[in-house]
Amino acid sequence: MTILVTGSRGRVGRALIDLLRDGGHDVRAASREPGELELPGGTPTARLALDDPATFPAALDGVSSVFLYSDPTHIDTFIDEAVKAGVGHIVLLSSAATLIPDAESNPIGRPHFLTERALAAGPITSTFLQPGAFATNALGWAWSIKSTGAVNLPYPDSHSDAIHELDLAESALAALTNPEFAGNAYALSGPESLTFRDQLDHLSHATGKPIGLNVVSEEEWKREVSAFLPDHVSDTLLALWREMDGKPQPVTGAASVEQLTGHPARTFATWAKDHAGDCAA
Repeated sequence: MTILVTGSRGRVGRALIDLLRDGGHDVRAASREPGELELPGGTPTARLALDDPATFPAALDGVSSVFLYSDPTHIDTFIDEAVKAGVGHIVLLSSAATLIPDAESNPIGRPHFLTERALAAGPITSTFLQPGAFATNALGWAWSIKSTGAVNLPYPDSHSDAIHELDLAESALAALTNPEFAGNAYALSGPESLTFRDQLDHLSHATGKPIGLNVVSEEEWKREVSAFLPDHVSDTLLALWREMDGKPQPVTGAASVEQLTGHPARTFATWAKDHAGDCAA
């Protein structure tokens, strides 16, 4: 009973591989470039690019369950090949953005929405994990913190319910290995609604160094991130942060984390301690 983990270079997928191996499960790590993966010795790998259907059959051969990242490009073909391979369960790392009214047109929600819709219409039992903000998004500040000691933000008091990647990996583990959770959708979140300012305070405490905060205009921030964020994504994020500015978010998804993992969701302060080395010079 082999479990295929897509996106094995990502922090969630990589943590999930360790959890599955520790639990005695057969796991196959899939990536576009499997030779670049840093894995425990003896972990089987497969080349899988979700935008290249030619890689699907070999990666899925002999697989019983799949942990899948959202990419709707060839999702119908992926489902067909998974059926041929005898896959019985797919756990999708989706997004809470699928739950908003305009999910199908939202640049962030759309790929997840389309992938969910295809899986829901298919013959394979599918489980959807729908997290809000990832705590690992804060790693995007690391270069600025190390180089200038400060972070530029247009809406420092915008709230989010950031979730630790280990809680996502443990939730995926539960969904993949406990039939009780199969076929459901789980909105997931961290246990608290924090502003970006709060998150920086936690990182400052964890690293033992002061971290400055510069409030900048939307235009300044867009110029700063233009090298790695296309305009339609940065505009969507700005609209979200503008809407969440000064507005604490409900963290009902933390109950789903506890339901799946058996323990309370980890705080952002815990995440900051876990990643202090990533954000300190």
